[in-house]
Amino acid sequence: MAKRYEVDFKKQIVALYNNGKPLADINREYGIAKSTIKTWVERYNDSGSFNIDDNRTEEEKELIELRKKVKQLEMENDILKQAALILGRK
Repeated sequence: MAKRYEVDFKKQIVALYNNGKPLADINREYGIAKSTIKTWVERYNDSGSFNIDDNRTEEEKELIELRKKVKQLEMENDILKQAALILGRK
């Protein structure tokens, strides 16, 4: 299971990196994966938030919504096909 960090802690880590502390030093000192630190820095510096939803472009948000809608319509279509088969047998 992924470890969860408090927002204030993440902000401190980002501040250390932004103030010039090397990524390798932060990794060694705090035991946080370099990829995790990079992700925190990118997200926080881009939008001031660690939440992925706050860091998505409008196009990405629209694509996610459209994919959800397609899945919903595919499920409805499958249900209607099954209903037609059942009703066709009677």
